[in-house]
Amino acid sequence: AFSFTGSGYGHGVGMSQMGARAHAQAGESATAILNYYFKDVVVAPIVDTQTIRVNIGHLLKSISFVSATPDSLIQIYAGEVVGPTEVAPLATFTAKQKASLRVDAQGNVTGPVTAKLMTVRWSGPNSVITFSQPGSAVKYRYGQMQIKVVKGAFEVTNSLSLHDEYLWGISEMSSAWPSAALEAQVIASRSYALSKIGAIKASCDCHVYSHIADQNFVGYSKEIEPKIGALWKAAVIRTNIDTSTSFAILANGKPIQAYYFSSSGGATQTTLDAWGQATSYTQSVADPAGLDPKINPRFANWKASATQELVAKAFLLPEIISLEIISRNQAGAVTYIKGTSANGSTKLLRGDTFRSRVKIPSPYFQLAQ
Repeated sequence: AFSFTGSGYGHGVGMSQMGARAHAQAGESATAILNYYFKDVVVAPIVDTQTIRVNIGHLLKSISFVSATPDSLIQIYAGEVVGPTEVAPLATFTAKQKASLRVDAQGNVTGPVTAKLMTVRWSGPNSVITFSQPGSAVKYRYGQMQIKVVKGAFEVTNSLSLHDEYLWGISEMSSAWPSAALEAQVIASRSYALSKIGAIKASCDCHVYSHIADQNFVGYSKEIEPKIGALWKAAVIRTNIDTSTSFAILANGKPIQAYYFSSSGGATQTTLDAWGQATSYTQSVADPAGLDPKINPRFANWKASATQELVAKAFLLPEIISLEIISRNQAGAVTYIKGTSANGSTKLLRGDTFRSRVKIPSPYFQLAQ
């Protein structure tokens, strides 16, 4: 195995969440926090009435739905339904009746409904639906769902209002944190989502994924967190100006792809530093909160290891006998690391790519002796 020591958690690009927390505790506003982490931007109103399509189930062979509230109905329609419809549903399920669907080896749907494209709607007093896939069951209250068979598996999406309903379900920060930090996170999340609205990606039948490939969306579960769920929803509402306009981070009048992460090793990175592609709005700024054990107790200093097999797989080489850090950027993160195999073959990887592939907390690392 190879051993590492380091600081921070995540890629280090954009807004540091631990940093935002510290800035908020010092009395700074959400706008001030965002202007600190992003370059040449304005926090300004923008129309956000779009419907966003969120992938909540990817490459699934089995799924199920059940009402999570009494006196509610789940109705499944053929095809994709938009707006009010007079078309009769293919199937209707009352409270506690579970709808279970599968895709067989030939790509055919089995269960009470066999269409390869369908819409799921739920109705009733404060109606909530539980969507289950292998390993998880999540509650959803808003919008509707689409189920589509893509390459022999289900892609399940939740379509809902970006303005508020989507953001109410974003779980990227503790709802107990200071209000300015929550508002900064809301505005960053809205900006990121707005930057992704456009053509639906065929691979996921979505605009965004519901996990950290984009943003962690947990549906109604965020809103009903005991004691603190209401604080997050209130923070979202405070960033709404009216029913069609909200605050976002803009560069040249357009929403930015507002990157954020948990904590750095003392300074943030640019996209050029981390991924080799420059953006006008990312910059490297001091971020001492990530190194403060009181603010960041788990990742101010960390130790980690990775197996020989995992490291070799990261470099796409048969084995790795040694690692060498080749360069660091001005933020202190590893820019390039070299792996050498037994036959002398070498390969370079970007520090953040290595971090991601070998599953260590951040690119702000050293090789442990």
